[in-house]
Order: sequence, then C-alpha cells, then structure tokens
Amino acid sequence: MEELKGFIRNIPDFPKKGIQFKDVTTLFQDRYGFQMCLDAFESILRYMPIDKVAGIESRGFVLGAALADRLKCGMVLVRKKGKLPGETIRQSYELEYGTDELEVHLGAVKPGERVLLVDDLLATGGTLEAAAKLIEKLGGKVESMACIIELTGLNGRKKLGKTPFISLISYDED
Repeated sequence: MEELKGFIRNIPDFPKKGIQFKDVTTLFQDRYGFQMCLDAFESILRYMPIDKVAGIESRGFVLGAALADRLKCGMVLVRKKGKLPGETIRQSYELEYGTDELEVHLGAVKPGERVLLVDDLLATGGTLEAAAKLIEKLGGKVESMACIIELTGLNGRKKLGKTPFISLISYDED
C-alpha cells in the first residue's frame, strides 16, 4: 500500500514545533485514494467477526463510518471530553504532544460485542489504548485495531498488547 503515501500530506511543526503531522484529509478528498484505502481494509477485515466499528475523533469517524457500512456493522463514536450528549464514561490518555480524555456513550457497546477500533494514525498508542479501555469498561471485546498510518519510530504497538493491529502505511520517523 505504499502508493497510498502519495495521497498523504506532511505538515511540519503542527500542532507544535517538531511534530511532522501526517494529514489524511488529502487521502479522503481523492476518490481513488479513499476507495483504495477502503478496499484494502475491507479485504483484510471482511471475515473478521465484528459487531461494531468504533471510530476515534475525528478522522477515525470518516474511516470508521465507511468501514462500518462495508462490513455491515454498527458505528460507535469515541469522542473527546464534553462532546457527547447524555451519559458517558471517560478515559484519560497521553499524546505525543500532551494529554486529553476520551468519552463514549454508556450502552454504545453491549457486553460481549466484538469491536474494531479505527483511527487515522498510530503514534504513541495512547489514544487507541484509552479507546480500548472504554470498550472493555462497557463489556465489549476489542477484536482488532486499524489505522491508515503507523509511525513505527514511536513504538505505539507496545501499548496495544496482544490485540491484532492493522496499518496500511508506515513511516519510520518519530
């Protein structure tokens, strides 16, 4: 899937100096690039037992909704603190450039449901780790995690434990 790299825009010093931000919005904007990305994920995930796809704010929503449709699953939103109406549970986590909190609606995942966690990028692993803890608090089982991009130099997979992880593109930089 190296050809997908041609659709990814690199933005230096965002959101702070020293970060090389990998922007997937340019991939989403291109119908061929986005189709190629979805086709690749669908071919890998097609036979995996998944009841729901949980997309992490915000680019994970775009990818997650499209995959939920293709995989014929429900869709769960994992959002930053204070963005969901109604009763939620919360989990804090660390980013490569700070800290934040994620929330999910109570009852969004029922006990025993099998969940695919989706985000645009794996860096340090804190966001996916926090989202997985939320799914588990609700009684769900994280079957797999998927990101378009993995920054291998940051060793984010270490925080994911033994949960299967899928990425289409990797960059060695940190």
